[in-house]
Amino acid sequence: MASDTGPAVLPPDSHVHSQWSWDALAGSMEGTCQRAVEIGLPAVAFTEHADFTPWSLGPGEKIPGEWRQLVSDGVLTPPALDLDGYQDCLRRCRERFPGLRILSGVELSEPHWHCGRAAALLRDGGFDRVLAAVHSAPAGTGFTVVSDQFRGQAPAQVLRGYLAETAALISQFDAFEVLAHIDYPVRRWPQDARPCDPCEFQDEYRHVLRTLAGAGKVLEVNTKVPLHPLILTWWRQEGGQAITFASDAHDPAALAAGFADAAHMAEAAGFAAGPRDPCGPWGRNSFPA
Repeated sequence: MASDTGPAVLPPDSHVHSQWSWDALAGSMEGTCQRAVEIGLPAVAFTEHADFTPWSLGPGEKIPGEWRQLVSDGVLTPPALDLDGYQDCLRRCRERFPGLRILSGVELSEPHWHCGRAAALLRDGGFDRVLAAVHSAPAGTGFTVVSDQFRGQAPAQVLRGYLAETAALISQFDAFEVLAHIDYPVRRWPQDARPCDPCEFQDEYRHVLRTLAGAGKVLEVNTKVPLHPLILTWWRQEGGQAITFASDAHDPAALAAGFADAAHMAEAAGFAAGPRDPCGPWGRNSFPA
């Protein structure tokens, strides 16, 4: 049981990016492993990006210089994951840090739109941890990142559209274990808008959670923006059996950020580390939430 100052052992970080994710410009697998050892993290999963959807850039949108080669006619096409390079680096880190459990992984973006490419990558990658997520939204004849939708739509419309697409992902694509960042649009919620109240979207959240539980999947507690406690409560009420913790770190310093608070919240919602595999997902406690 956790103490008043935090859990005795931090949960594993099951959603981390290194230099093998195209958008992690400060990423370092070796540096992240070193950081994990320093803070006493039991395990880390390097779930690198597999982004299959090209994104239209907004007028005058600024991007890092390293991304300019990915842009043609105002459309950014993410590069394919360098699977050989990633796996070689993973092997080296496992040899250098034998006391740290290092899992391979991937974060699939909109895999229900790209079933063939996603299936091929999973077949070739043999990943330990597979995340699925929505990062994109339709825009005209193309697609944009979800946050760009705030330019022309009301925030509530953006979030409802995101949750509807997330439910479609779960229903149409089965080859994943964990749903990443269910509250993704909240990260870029407009500052001039009314604060996001999850209660206003309870029906939509519950629909996604019910669909996810029915599919036997795991919900991620992403700490990039702290997940609202109500969503974990609804997850348990809708039949959810397990959770993972995710910093979504794109650099070593962000590893396991906010995990002590997230672990307390998860315990209060009725989830705890498993007795058989402390490095695995947290499951339900026996007491009702």
